[in-house]
Amino acid sequence: MQLPFALAEEPDAQTREAGRKLFAGEVDFLKGVVAMSGLPADDRIEVCFAGRSNVGKSTLINAVTGRKAIARASNTPGRTQEINYFTLGDARYLVDLPGYGYANAPLHVVEKWQALLKQYLSGRAGLRRAFVLVDARHGIKPVDQEIMTLLDKSAVTFQVVLTKADKIKASQRDGVLQQVRGKLAQHPAAYPELVLTSSEKGDGIATLRSIIAGIT
Repeated sequence: MQLPFALAEEPDAQTREAGRKLFAGEVDFLKGVVAMSGLPADDRIEVCFAGRSNVGKSTLINAVTGRKAIARASNTPGRTQEINYFTLGDARYLVDLPGYGYANAPLHVVEKWQALLKQYLSGRAGLRRAFVLVDARHGIKPVDQEIMTLLDKSAVTFQVVLTKADKIKASQRDGVLQQVRGKLAQHPAAYPELVLTSSEKGDGIATLRSIIAGIT
């Protein structure tokens, strides 16, 4: 029997090559946006990455794009306060959303980020999928549930990507996956497949590239 929210399978040779070619092409930083008026034209397929401010989002984006510093990894979680747009060739955008779970951010800053995020998620016709990053060591936390509920309400399909898989023992992994699957069952917008990644080891990177390349 197929598990709900099974782990994504390794791509076949053709699908893997499509993912490789997409990210071997032009990948460029376009702009950072702090208000809806600054968003680029909604004229192409768009995927976004969301995650807690210490989940390793910038590191994963760097690994997926094959660029060492295209997304600014910071030792200060939550520093990225903009919606950052990157172009994937001439037909796709990759979007880096501000980290949430802002432990040290002032309340007015948090409220501004949240308002922008809600407007963005409900207002982009080209947005095909959100990738919600979850630390494989900790599973889904209440702050992750909040963003998932927002995605449900915005009718944006989201797929969970587990990060830092190399930091968890194999004996602990099943328990985390069980917790994640149980939480995702509560969310109608959740895509029924998980991606397990390690930016450090390269695990799951080809799979994630292939998934993005296959979104139409």
